[in-house]
Parts: sequence; C-alpha cells; structure tokens
Amino acid sequence: MYLVLIAWIYVAFMMAVAEATSPVGSLLGAVFTFLLYGVLPMSVVGYIMGTPARRRAIKAQDAAQREHTPRRQRDTSPPVNDAKCKRRNGP
Repeated sequence: MYLVLIAWIYVAFMMAVAEATSPVGSLLGAVFTFLLYGVLPMSVVGYIMGTPARRRAIKAQDAAQREHTPRRQRDTSPPVNDAKCKRRNGP
C-alpha cells in the first residue's frame, strides 16, 4: 500500500519540479501541481486503502472492551422468570 503512495508522490514531485524549472512555468504552478496531482489524490487513496485496517482496529477494540466489561453490565435483558417459561413450554 505504501509503495504505491510513495511512488505516486514521487511522480507528482517530479512533475512539480519540471513545472518550476520550465521557462514558461512558475513556482505557484508547481505548488498547485504537487497539491492537486499528488497530495489530494493520494490522501483519498490512502484513506480508502486504509479502511480494512481501521475496521480490524475497531473490532479489536470492541473485543477488548467486551472482555473487560463484567457480564452483568453486558447483559441488559431482564431476568427470565422460570415459572412463566415452564407454563408456556408445558409441564
């Protein structure tokens, strides 16, 4: 994942250098080239490619939280009355 990001940032940087050193280019054009062709698209791609890792981290955090939470706090359902259950299910 990081290899693609680093390679694209390198390409965008080289485009910005070419823009800045060109006789008809400008430094402002180079900055915008780097931002719009490099940083902005790669931030979106990095966010999308990082989604599975974020999901795994959230699931691990939830599992750790459930592990440390006492059973009585986790079980929010009211206690079952055994007499009512026996009447419904038969003798």
